[in-house]
Amino acid sequence: MIDLNAHLTIEKLTSRGEGMAPGPSKSPVFVPFALPGEEVLAEVDGERGLLIEVLKPSPNRVAAPCPHFSTCGGCAVQTLSAAAYGEWKRGLVVDALRHAGVVADVAPLRAAWGDGRRRATFHARFDARGRAHVGFMEARSHTIFELDACPILAPDMAGALAAAREIAQALAGNEKPLDLVVTASRTGLDVDLRGCGKLDFHTEQALIAVAQQRDLARISNHGAVMIERRAPEVLCGRAVVTPPPGNFLQATAAGEEALTSVVVEAFSGAKKCADLFSGTGAFALRLAEKAEVFCAESDAAALNACLRAANTTPGLRNVTGEARDLFMRPVLPAELEKFDAVVFDPPRAGAEAQARDLARSSVPKIAAVSCNPQTFARDARLLVAGGYAVESVIPVDQFLYSPHVELIGIFAKVSARAKKKRRLLG
Repeated sequence: MIDLNAHLTIEKLTSRGEGMAPGPSKSPVFVPFALPGEEVLAEVDGERGLLIEVLKPSPNRVAAPCPHFSTCGGCAVQTLSAAAYGEWKRGLVVDALRHAGVVADVAPLRAAWGDGRRRATFHARFDARGRAHVGFMEARSHTIFELDACPILAPDMAGALAAAREIAQALAGNEKPLDLVVTASRTGLDVDLRGCGKLDFHTEQALIAVAQQRDLARISNHGAVMIERRAPEVLCGRAVVTPPPGNFLQATAAGEEALTSVVVEAFSGAKKCADLFSGTGAFALRLAEKAEVFCAESDAAALNACLRAANTTPGLRNVTGEARDLFMRPVLPAELEKFDAVVFDPPRAGAEAQARDLARSSVPKIAAVSCNPQTFARDARLLVAGGYAVESVIPVDQFLYSPHVELIGIFAKVSARAKKKRRLLG
């Protein structure tokens, strides 16, 4: 049943960035773009609420910096003051650790959006006339919101939307829903297409023409390079990496720097390190300036990009690697014994199997990096149960205006003597 005129009082901001209020039937209702403490008028359909009017605004409400906010679905929270926004995102980490039973002091949210996003996924859909519509999804919809510019994108992404639109139009005859992953590199934009399937010769030639006209570095079709006018290059410390098409990259350069600097500082003095789920070497290539590094990564192309960069950068210590699925075959405690420090940065699912084996090891120092507070907390609980103490937890905000938060935790193995002392004091 739809209530067209529900008067709601928003109690909290959820982990999805939506206001939550008790509904007419006392069950929770989730209202996008409403803030804690506000009284709002909403159209309620079950647990979903559509904001109609803010009757009593929060003192933390500010003007949205983007005119497209609440129509474009790319951002969830733009009208919350900076202080309240920082506490909300930090609170996502605090709540996850508390629910997992992990005791830790969580640092204030560290801003790390820098110049903006250096990577974005644009969506393309085609109308009956074959015209490509390119942009982000509208809020609560699968309709494309077309835009010419986005304030959260880095200056190096200038031209990304225009290029994506031309590429999509060249694929109009395909008529399939399309995603375009665009990454800014220091040699130009790198585009990887998703969803268009195998292309015929004439379509490939049209895309190559777009690359020439737009001065793109590379266009790939789901990882298969169609044209590479220049090798895309990304800096990792002093090393220059050419990532494989569509490769994972931290959303902002500032975010990567914030995360890696914490790890480098925490591992100061380590002679042998391991980087698990290493990708193209964001951590490994910086740690290699002072330590030998072993990398494990399931994506062989990403691993090889890291190793090539290490081998061509003067002054780095030895970097070795193994293509290894750490979900199915984690690095075992006996293998871990030779390392002074280990960093692991898994996908959103976390690294439960690897965390269990790390907990059983005697590695002196561990850094856990995550984009998911819940799976981070689960893995942290395993490490603590295995005898590790939480030294620090730092939430890092590189996903500006979104409900996503990156975080990093530093863990130290507690010696038998320290354990005994803690028991006596406790």
